[in-house]
This record gives sequence, structure tokens and C-alpha cells, in this order.
Amino acid sequence: MALEKSYIPYGAYWSTPFCRWQGSLGHLHSVELAAGTTRTFLSEKGFSPDTFDSLVLGTTIMQRHGLYGAPWLAGMIGAPTITGPTVSQACATSVRMLATAAFEVELGQRDCVLTVACDRTSNGPHVYYPNPLGTGGMGKPEDPVWDNFNSDPNTGQSMIQTAENVAKEAGITREEEDALTLVRYGQYEDALADDRAFQRRYMLPVELRRGKKVTGTVEADEGVFPTTADGLAKLRPVLDGGTVTFGTQTYPADGNSGLVVCGKEQATRLGGDANAVIQLCSFGEARVEPAMMPKAVVPAARDALTRAGIEIGDCAVIKTHNPFAVNDVLFCRELGLEPGRINRYGSPLIWGHPQAPTGLRAVIEMIEELFLSGGGYGLFSGCAAGDTAMAVVVKMG
Repeated sequence: MALEKSYIPYGAYWSTPFCRWQGSLGHLHSVELAAGTTRTFLSEKGFSPDTFDSLVLGTTIMQRHGLYGAPWLAGMIGAPTITGPTVSQACATSVRMLATAAFEVELGQRDCVLTVACDRTSNGPHVYYPNPLGTGGMGKPEDPVWDNFNSDPNTGQSMIQTAENVAKEAGITREEEDALTLVRYGQYEDALADDRAFQRRYMLPVELRRGKKVTGTVEADEGVFPTTADGLAKLRPVLDGGTVTFGTQTYPADGNSGLVVCGKEQATRLGGDANAVIQLCSFGEARVEPAMMPKAVVPAARDALTRAGIEIGDCAVIKTHNPFAVNDVLFCRELGLEPGRINRYGSPLIWGHPQAPTGLRAVIEMIEELFLSGGGYGLFSGCAAGDTAMAVVVKMG
């Protein structure tokens, strides 16, 4: 069943640049960064914090005072009377946030919900879990970022191993992954044309401060590396006997993004263009065999399409969360798509992977692509955590 009452005002969203691990955003508290960019967004759009009657915060990597989550963020943006949940679902966090907001609007529980996603993979916490029953009372340590990248507790396998598992099962070659990555890099370069005209449609710069002093500004993605056929060919597989190289997978990053969900009338008023409001049509999710994460994107997409009552050919724009080139090779093969048909203007494979905001930035780019192409349906689908995925269908016009 398709949703009917949940909308996104055109332009009521933003993303910061994404900065590679240990880059310019690596020292900033992710929730405080999110509060700062949210305030900038509200000021630039002329929106009052009173516009919102709820807030959803999405974050996956714990930060100091993170227990206070969405209510803390609300206080920092000047909306101390609203509250809401803090959502965490690995790299499906963004879609889960949108679903949480949309379902409340759909049911009449809320009128206008601000969704904000943030994560900092840099300088992640080092956790110690006490264990009074351990030898000598010793507990166990964990580095939540790296240890979870490298070991799914269900299978003991790493994220990259899931890509190799799918590549082996589907017969995806190193050459196919290299070729797909070159296409994605070329699409990202299109977003940089005319002084980053496409990215400037939604991207907010971040001021860097030391105390009250502004020490610099991050205006564009940081860490995207030049990609050539010769360069990719020279790289060795990360795992012995594998197909995935450091050139055909994404990289950890830091960043923040946000988006407004509300009813149609308010979406028209806030967006200022009755022809460009974006309807949230449906959500899908899937879980596949253990340690086969890149496969999950396909059934999640099909689930969302079925619930929206459309087919893949009805979509004017398609975006994916593709931490590995394997994801998109399989997605295109299974759904009968040319690689260049999806992820125009870029994707996480190229611009990085700060987890919670990753999918939201892709959805924002999808909306801008829909606007430029004259509207229609858009599909986003992305994998998450071991063997799962979520997807969303939207419609403009």
C-alpha cells in the first residue's frame, strides 16, 4: 500500500560536505556539528524552529552525551519544546528516519518533522565492557567503528568479505568492478561542473572554529581521490584471492545531512513550488542470507516498488548506497539497468561513507535530479550491516 499524506518540501534539506576519515571534520562532535548546520539551514531558509512539532535524529557512532539524542539537538537549534527518537540502523538509518517521520505524519500524529542525520567515523570511541566473571575480573574492549566493520557477530565476517561472497556467487569480476567505479567517478565529476553547480543546490559549507575564532571553511567534499583505469588496474585486492580493491570500495567519512517531512499543504508552503513537492510513496526492506550484504539492495528495492505500485522502468531517477562496486554491478544486472542509468552526479562509492547521513544525502541528490529532469518517480535503495537493506520510493509532480 502506497503512502498518501507524507511529503518533502522542495529545497527543505541539506548536506554538509563529506570529509574523509581523520580529515577536517574529524575533531568535531557529530551532534554539535549537526546542530550548527541545522541552525544555518533554518536561517538561510527563513524557517522558524517553531515550524516543527517533532524531530528524528539518526546516528550510529556514539558521541559524548549521546544519550540525550534528539531532545539535546532540539535544544541546540532553538526548539526546546519538541522531542523525538534517536534512530540507529547502520547504513539504513536514513531511510528508517524518513519512515519514522512519514508514518507519524501519515497517521496524523505529527504535522512537520525535522530529520537530522550525523556521524563521525574519525576518532571513534574506545569502549571497555566490565566483566566481573572474567579471569581476574578482566573485561573486554571494543573499538565500535573498526571492530564492527571487521566482524559481524552473526557470522564473524567483515563488510568487505560480504562483497567478496556476493562477487563469488554472482560471478562478478574484478574488471566489472573497475569499470563500474570509473562510471561512478565520471558521474561525480559531472556534479563538480560549473563550479560544483549541482552540489551547491543542497550542500552547506561548514565553518571550522577554535573557540570563537573561525579558522577555516569546508565547502566541498574532502578525500575524493582521482580515479583512472590505469590506477585501478594497479591496485591489489584487499583480501587474498579477492576482487575488491581500495579503489572499488568506499571509505569512512564524517558529515551531516537533514530533511523536512510534513503534509502536502505545508510542503507546498515551505517549498514555494506546488509543482515540485515530493511525495514519500513507500518504503521497503529485506534481509538475505548471512554475510551477503550487497544482495539485499535488490529485494529491498523490489519491496518498495511493489508497495508503491510501480516497476523499475517507471523510475526517472535511481540512487543506491554502494559501499562496494559489487553492489551496483549486481543491482544493475538483476534489475536490467545500464550502470550509467543510476547514480547520476555521484554516490557513496565516490564521496564517502559517514553511515547515518550517507543515505540521506543520496535521497537529497535524487530529489534534485528529479527536479532537473522534470519530475517523476525516484528510487533509493541501500544495504546495511551484514545482510540487510532498506529502500524508499518518492514522486515529484
